[in-house]
Amino acid sequence: MSGNFPPPPPEQPQPEHLPPVGAPPAQPSPWAAPAAPPQKQHTGLIVTLAVGGGLIAAGAVVALVYSAMDSVQDSIALPPRSEAPYSEPYEEEPYEEPYEEGPAETAPEPDVKKDVTITACTRDPQIGWQSARVKVVNGSSTTASYTITIEFLDKEGVRVAEGGAGVVALEPGKSAVRKAQGVGEVPRGTTCRISDIWRTPSDPSGA
Repeated sequence: MSGNFPPPPPEQPQPEHLPPVGAPPAQPSPWAAPAAPPQKQHTGLIVTLAVGGGLIAAGAVVALVYSAMDSVQDSIALPPRSEAPYSEPYEEEPYEEPYEEGPAETAPEPDVKKDVTITACTRDPQIGWQSARVKVVNGSSTTASYTITIEFLDKEGVRVAEGGAGVVALEPGKSAVRKAQGVGEVPRGTTCRISDIWRTPSDPSGA
């Protein structure tokens, strides 16, 4: 039976038939398949592609930067230059205050001292009081009131008494006589002198 046969021995490697020493090299068989061409190295191509891609990317970035700068310059560009004809610079004239007319000047009023004069200076023999009679002439251009003070001086020029008189609403050019009565006994020989006069414009109606 076939099952009782032992398994065949393993195949032994056959010795390679080498050509004898000094024999010419064996020519390939004309019916053998052509040998495959040697594989080219692709390392140089990969490096070239990588460098070219980097340069293209850098060029794109530079182009974007220049484009952004151009847009910014356009937005801040100065306005177009005016084509109006050139004119000389304007020189501002010095400022002058506007002239304001003041009130019309009027003739000065005469000195009020000329409006009042003493016409009499007497001493009462009974009580020894001194009095003065004054005449007032309104020399101004308006109705005015007067207030007059009189002082009484002894022989040494010392004031020993004082009196007063007044005129109300005296019209221009009109005159009035008043008595200025001193208070208190004075020595004989006392004289009279005007010390002060006030003249104020007044309404003749008394309003």
